[in-house]
Amino acid sequence: MTDLSSPPDVASSTAELDIGGMTCASCAMRVEKSLARVPGVLRASVNLATERATVDLSAAAQRPALDALVKAVVDAGYEARPVVTDRAAPQDVADIARAADERRRLARRELVAVAVAAAFALPLMLPMLAEAAGRHWMLPAGLQLALASIVQFACGARFYGGAYRAVRARTGNMDLLVALGTSAAYGLSVWQMIAHPGDTMHLYFEASAVVIALVRLGKWLEARAKRETTDAIRALNALRPDRARIKLGEGEGERDVPLAQVRVGMVVVVRPGERVPVDGIVREGRTHVDEALITGESLPVAKGPGETVTAGSINGEGLIEVTTRATGAETTLARIIRLVESAQAKKAPIQRLVDRVSAIFVPAILVLAAATLAGWLLAGASVEAAILDAVSVLVIACPCALGLATPAAIMAGTGVAARHGVLIKDAEALELAQRVTVVAFDKTGTLTVGKPRVVAFECVSEGAQASARAANSDQEPHAASTKGAALAAADVDSERETAFALAAALERGSDHPLARALVAAFEAEYAQAASAQAGRDTRPAAALSQAVAGRGMQAQIDGQMVMLGNARWVAELGIALPPAAERRARELEAAGNTVSWLMRAAAPGARAAAIALVAFGDELKPEARAAIERLEARGVKSVLVTGDNRGAAASVAAALGIEEFHAQVLPEDKARVIRDLKAESGGIVAMAGDGINDAPALAAADIGIALASGSDVAMHAAGITLMRGDPTLVVDAIDISRRTYRKIQQNLFWAFVYNLVGIPLAALGMLNPMLAGAAMAFSSVSVVTNALLLKRWKKR
Repeated sequence: MTDLSSPPDVASSTAELDIGGMTCASCAMRVEKSLARVPGVLRASVNLATERATVDLSAAAQRPALDALVKAVVDAGYEARPVVTDRAAPQDVADIARAADERRRLARRELVAVAVAAAFALPLMLPMLAEAAGRHWMLPAGLQLALASIVQFACGARFYGGAYRAVRARTGNMDLLVALGTSAAYGLSVWQMIAHPGDTMHLYFEASAVVIALVRLGKWLEARAKRETTDAIRALNALRPDRARIKLGEGEGERDVPLAQVRVGMVVVVRPGERVPVDGIVREGRTHVDEALITGESLPVAKGPGETVTAGSINGEGLIEVTTRATGAETTLARIIRLVESAQAKKAPIQRLVDRVSAIFVPAILVLAAATLAGWLLAGASVEAAILDAVSVLVIACPCALGLATPAAIMAGTGVAARHGVLIKDAEALELAQRVTVVAFDKTGTLTVGKPRVVAFECVSEGAQASARAANSDQEPHAASTKGAALAAADVDSERETAFALAAALERGSDHPLARALVAAFEAEYAQAASAQAGRDTRPAAALSQAVAGRGMQAQIDGQMVMLGNARWVAELGIALPPAAERRARELEAAGNTVSWLMRAAAPGARAAAIALVAFGDELKPEARAAIERLEARGVKSVLVTGDNRGAAASVAAALGIEEFHAQVLPEDKARVIRDLKAESGGIVAMAGDGINDAPALAAADIGIALASGSDVAMHAAGITLMRGDPTLVVDAIDISRRTYRKIQQNLFWAFVYNLVGIPLAALGMLNPMLAGAAMAFSSVSVVTNALLLKRWKKR
């Protein structure tokens, strides 16, 4: 089963904590610093949007306990709870459901607080609205005090709690700014009531009450928008059934059991319309399976015996029996969820700028508010006016928008990518992908279907070729020569069958596409007929089989050393090829085929000789041409890098319109080619591949893009995994990355603009506290809403 991502393991290198009580970027910075000071912590990263901390831990001897991490966060004034490591296991579905219920409960409580704050703040605003209509009246001072006090100390209690924790931790946050600002306006009004009894014209209760109502409204809208950015995770979690129908022993029927009781090897029965509960292989039955939410494939995929199915996909019209290969945390779906969660929890490099600003933001605003107060007093303004202007500075300078600008866009971007079959490992990969200037493609399995077929198997010895020429002579034969031609033809067939049987025996234990194609061709042409005649399996068997990297396969068969490999290996072994065979090989390669040579030595270490050539043909993927054209339209250059021969590489490159290609490249040399491309282009180079031999190149590239249909090694080395073998997903990954990065830039621009414009206006007395509160709330909501526009991305 495809291993998309190693499951996070607290005991090995990382720990994750859910953090509560954070309100802005300054809070996230404070939690990070607190965790980083715990002995044994190498690095801590806190995501404000997901409210989660990811902590990298040192070696086992120095690794801190989870309790120490939780204590560090609590001491900093926040809440912490360890994340269940195996979030995808079936037994954790209930935990996830409880967490979702808790979030809904908190959202309802926040909505109630908003409603109460609005209900009590609205009467305080009515005189202002009446003033605009030409009516001059004020509520009694006592009634204003009662209404404002309820809003200030009931609805505003969360700000005082957050401010207290910040002060205790000797830091600043949004709660401190709001608490100071509204308390100043409220306290000024109370002082005015006491100093000037009966005078209601200089009371500012509405300022503090409306600011609290607006900030609470903004936080509720922000929370709602943030929940939408995690739609991808919720949708994936919803795919997991919690029960399965297992098939009992022969004649014993079926039984419905909790999914946690299903084990590898059990046979699961999936009826039409049901979700597949496990990863496995179809044992019986035929159907179509909808894998849209897992692979992004919009059309149902036909499945029959021997085909793999993935947990979470929907069975179509047929009843199937599936032999379980993976359950719970080990399923592809579980690994997808972990990968998306991991990507959303990580910080993009651009976030470092925001972190540096956030570290000094709140202290700088406190100083600026104090300077505003002092400046207006020195300029001769009244105490009331100076305090209100200082309050406006405190209220409008909330750093929430800065803290949400990057993570909200990353969450939305990785979510939409996952829905379209593109899994992005981390935020750094997402940021790098938008700068890609060159994409290097592997050929087999990436641009081609990866299911080659044998188009020619020909013996190459001089004797065989002479016999073939005699057997196929165009001259009119005499009676004696007719018999000779028949014998020659029989000799050719016998020699070819013997050579073909050796090649099939050599490759029978390999999973390489070329090996499977060769074995299938031999079985179709010889083995079935021979088996029917003899009634028993007479095929030769290989021993001590060994793959030779970048060259081919070798094994001992009936005491002989048999090898099948490329022309490079033939040359290294010093084997001389007949001129006619070399010409034939060039013809086949020029037609776009891959040529391998079958070699044989009488014993290990003896000199080998070539006995046959094998030509493999492969078809281009239907989407390959469109992928290359779409990349070119976006200014991205495509390069072909393959271990195949030059003729096959040139044929594929010409068919796809790729100008630059590198052929006969060994696995260890692919990384060198990538490094050369990086040096030549001066830009960001991506590598797209699917095989083990692509792993070094995927790691050497600025960003690796692996096809999930390929090897596990390739996917571990890549920053992006494509859930389908569709090369146009490479373009989609770049498109989504570019769109996401633009949203990050837009969000940061507006977040900075709100403060760069709003703070000076507030300091100059051009914004009252209510307008400042509204602007502050709007800034956070607009940043998250702008990020959510990524959900509208469609494949072009």
